[in-house]
Amino acid sequence: MSEFKKEWEGTGRNIFNMLKPQQPLRRKISLATKRIETQIQMLEASLNGLIRKDKSLFSKVVDAYAEHDIKRAKIYANELVELRKTIDLVSNAKLALERIALRLGTITHLGNVATVIAPAIEILKDVRSALLGIIPNAEYELNSVMSMLDEIMVETGQSPRAEFIFEPTSEETQKILKEAAIVVEERMKEKFPEILASEPLEAEGERTGQSSVK
Repeated sequence: MSEFKKEWEGTGRNIFNMLKPQQPLRRKISLATKRIETQIQMLEASLNGLIRKDKSLFSKVVDAYAEHDIKRAKIYANELVELRKTIDLVSNAKLALERIALRLGTITHLGNVATVIAPAIEILKDVRSALLGIIPNAEYELNSVMSMLDEIMVETGQSPRAEFIFEPTSEETQKILKEAAIVVEERMKEKFPEILASEPLEAEGERTGQSSVK
């Protein structure tokens, strides 16, 4: 039986197992994946709420514009811009977690533990930072997942701090984030109507001002 299969099934004998019985690698990865999927569901629920708010706010922009209340339309439009930044951020975070969950399922041998888990940990750090103040308890949950992945790296002899990992991790991380950004941008274009451009708003404001002078 190969060393990886022993670790995978939890039958390997090493100093860690002798001091403290270890769960099979397969189970640890499964647990980490499930916790990531739980966070994905939380982000999905948050996104649905933000999208409902987006539709409501956009309606207010349209109504204000239709009533020639340009000042109020601009206020709503600016608020909508900030809301869509948050939607974009949460969408990116959700998609990045989905990519991580999928890639954890590709671990088939000891050699690709580091190439899968190391970039996953880096991305989880970015997601954690991005979601601070937006999703309650996200920091705690993501910290727990990172701790689990760190343990897997150490137990398989693939320390995340090993020097040879840095460069591949950076490249793989950027690749995943670029994939996520492209998909999110396409989804945003499909789901959300364009905010009224500032130029027409300003032009309308000028026309309204001129009419009032006359």
